Formats: sequence, structure tokens, C-alpha cells
Amino acid sequence: MKGSKWDARIRRADDLASSHVFASEGLRFYRRVVEVQESLYAEIQAACGTQKKMRAPGTLRHEFDSFLLLPLFPVFLSSIEKDAPVLLSEAASRLRAANATRWQEILADFWQDSTDSPSHLEPAETLLSWTFLQPYAEYLADHTQHDPIHATPSRCPLCSSKPQVGALRPEGDGAKRSLICALCANEWAYRRIVCPACGEEDVHKLAVYTAQDFGHVRVEACDTCRAYIKTVDLTKNGHALPVVDELATIPLNLWAVEHGYTKLQANLLGI
Repeated sequence: MKGSKWDARIRRADDLASSHVFASEGLRFYRRVVEVQESLYAEIQAACGTQKKMRAPGTLRHEFDSFLLLPLFPVFLSSIEKDAPVLLSEAASRLRAANATRWQEILADFWQDSTDSPSHLEPAETLLSWTFLQPYAEYLADHTQHDPIHATPSRCPLCSSKPQVGALRPEGDGAKRSLICALCANEWAYRRIVCPACGEEDVHKLAVYTAQDFGHVRVEACDTCRAYIKTVDLTKNGHALPVVDELATIPLNLWAVEHGYTKLQANLLGI
């Protein structure tokens, strides 16, 4: 899959790891995760084909192919076990030692909850399920045909997951805001001045924070629900990849936490 979106993520992670020393360890692990995910995506595409399928909005998670996914899961866990931080590596090892019934239970529980991570799964189980199922979700999203969406929903119009990060992309003389799904990576348009967590529209209650070292990434926080999301401004840095740059700007997360805000959706590094 030369030149794929996975390769672009790897290259961006390498670039940011060399310039953001404080985030280099996490970015190196993310790079390995993306390599594993790229392989999974290729296997899924080889098995399922390249044709697109018509799907109604919000129905992507209605599909779960256990016959395809379960044989791939122990190989994935073995790869993660080798490279993950200690606690996640130990969780992957324990899960790899379980049986297929347990794998089915965990993966299906995560997949079928279309709003938030299932509360009865351990955090490591949620993170491993999310990391493993993301290529499957992205494959389905990439191979979905759907009618134009005229609304601006706060959750992914394909799979109903929360957004991971926002993006500002050039449009005319300004920038158009979009949100990027934390699971299937679908990107959809969203209004500039509105909180994606609670819908607050009062500009006086919507705080924006930037730091000199990360001029193209901003924290967008809401004083009504105390949630925040990071947005990557591609009008300021055209080389940025929102899903990767979001991982590298850890000091922005620290600022948000210190000011009492909670992230709308944690990322694959658990941040």
C-alpha cells in the first residue's frame, strides 16, 4: 500500500518525533501501531474487495465480521505485546492467552456500543479493541457510499463515534472547520463557533488556547460543559496531519487539564 494514508501517518510521526522530543516515545509507539494497522487494512481489503457499498447514515457499526476479524486478533496482540508500554503489553499478553469466545465478547462489546466506550471493559481492553478495530472501521468508511449529509452532526455520521480532532482547511479567503472521527477517520463539516460536545454557541463561553511552539494547533474549550477538543489549522501548516499532530502536542493537553477541562475523546495513546 505504497503512498497510502497509513504511510503518510508514519512519515508525519517520524517528522514530529524528531522535532518534539518530549513526545518522541509515544510517537514511536504510534508509528509501530500504524504499521500493524496498515497490514490489517491490507488483509481486510484483500478479503473483502474494493467495491463500495451503500450504507445509511450511522449504520457502519451494524456490520461486524467475526469470521474475518477473530483470526487476525492474536497476531495483532502479539505485535502490540512486543512494542507497547509495560501495562498495555501485559494486557495484550493476558488477552492473547484467552480464548476466541472472550475475544469475540470484548471486540463485539466495543464495536456495538455506538456512542461511548463500554464501561464494563477495562481501559486496556478498550484501547486494544479500538486499535485493532480501527482499520476495519476505516475500511468500511472508505468503501461506503451514502447520500449527501446536509446537517452538521457532532458525532460521526457514518459510525456515531465521537470526533478525535478538528481540522481547519483552506476555503476561499478563510478556513472551513471539520471534525475527524476517532474510530473510522471519516471527516465531516462542522460549524466554526459551536461546541461539539454540548452544542454551546455563545462565543463568550468558547475558549481558544494556542501555544507559541504549536502555532497550528489550538485547544477549543467550552466553559459550559468543560469539554475540549484540539483543532489542527492546515492554513498555518499544510504539512500537518490532524490525527498525528494531535498526538504530539501534549503540552496543550496539560494546559486544558490544569484549567479544568476534560478531553472530548482520548486518543490512541490514552491521552
